[in-house]
Amino acid sequence: MSKTKAKTRFFCQECGAESSQWMGKCNSCGAWNSYVEEVMDKTTANSTVRKKSANTSSKPILLQEVATHAVQRNITPDAEFNRVLGGGIVPGSIILIGGEPGIGKSTLMLQLALQMKGQTVVYISGEESEQQIRMRAERIGIGNETCYLYTETALDKIFNALESIQPSWIVLDSIQTLHSTIIDAPAGSVSQLRQCTAELQRYAKETDVPVFLIGHITKDGVIAGPKILEHIVDAVLQFEGDRHYSYRLLRTLKNRFGSTAEIGIYEMQTNGMRQVTNPSDLLITNNNDELSGISIAATMEGMRPLLIETQALVSKAVYGTPQRSTTGFDLRRLHMLLAVLEKRCGFYYGDKDVFINIAGGLKIEDPAIDLSIVCALLSSMLDIPLPPRVCFAGEVGLSGEVRTVARLEQRISEAEKLGFKEIIIAEGYKNAHENNRNIRIKEMKTVSDVYAYLFG
Repeated sequence: MSKTKAKTRFFCQECGAESSQWMGKCNSCGAWNSYVEEVMDKTTANSTVRKKSANTSSKPILLQEVATHAVQRNITPDAEFNRVLGGGIVPGSIILIGGEPGIGKSTLMLQLALQMKGQTVVYISGEESEQQIRMRAERIGIGNETCYLYTETALDKIFNALESIQPSWIVLDSIQTLHSTIIDAPAGSVSQLRQCTAELQRYAKETDVPVFLIGHITKDGVIAGPKILEHIVDAVLQFEGDRHYSYRLLRTLKNRFGSTAEIGIYEMQTNGMRQVTNPSDLLITNNNDELSGISIAATMEGMRPLLIETQALVSKAVYGTPQRSTTGFDLRRLHMLLAVLEKRCGFYYGDKDVFINIAGGLKIEDPAIDLSIVCALLSSMLDIPLPPRVCFAGEVGLSGEVRTVARLEQRISEAEKLGFKEIIIAEGYKNAHENNRNIRIKEMKTVSDVYAYLFG
């Protein structure tokens, strides 16, 4: 007697698109060689891991009849985490946290679970043993006596355990290790990721229990799995930073309950993550008064103003082709700024090696850093230090003009708070001549004017 052949489908690992046959290029997202074969188990396709609540309403109602009430957020002891989420954890929300291996995702979430005193937290791990997590918890400090640890990857067993514990919120490390009995596919596949995330979303909405999902990222820096994961969850947080530096940024990529323009800043220490409440003071070297090629930029990361140190090194190329290297800054942007300096100011960099570094391991995309980079390049080439306690905030255009930038008032206030005596900006700032400030605001029209003011 012949057995019934299992039906298979092909799924794109990048976007989750489905096809009946293998395709070299995905028609949805354009990715190459991203289709993988998965077995579809139709006998259980209509079943669910967890039964829906009988009280779930399915009757359509008028928009005007929907009762509104203020959402009571769960405020955590971590002020940086509250800032990124828009003021705290919303009940019933499902939050995805991604980041490179070893960046500190598990440490951050375990630390948060151990800080939530008086709340029942379940930390579910599919990657580490109980002993490993206990050792990390002892290093961080166990402050929550009702923090449960469960090492399991089967979703049905996890739901059974949660029903008996009735937690206040849940951490799952990681979503790529979970598997559901509904789908006959390995853990981490497109079908399993989609099914497990949908079941966890249903659980969060029915019980008002927030769920945190830790996710892996690909070599391109995006969260592994189909894009549908980011559509299902309520918030997507990216934990980023250079593993060779101690600073970490928690950035909001999506947030249904708050702004996506917020970041949290942490410092990795042996006893966990330390909140950095005044990052500008830590990112600036105090002994740079007599060093050329160093300037201070007033930049914005999300809604937070930061004063950061930009470093430039210009030297004669002795190995033939000049080198151009950047750390934390766009290389193409550097090429544009060098062309502006050559065309508008008469400085020739064609036979020079040029190196740019953003101190602290940060990656800055704010165009307001342009003027600081230009001044650092001029200072290094002339080997003349910039005046002390001076910072810059301005975008540089192709014609050499200095353009104004957004949220200038916040940048000026941050520079004034840190004791800077002067800030150089573009022309047109309406409050430039206020007398009640402890910082002098200098307006400039072009890069040539800035050069003449600083070095002329």
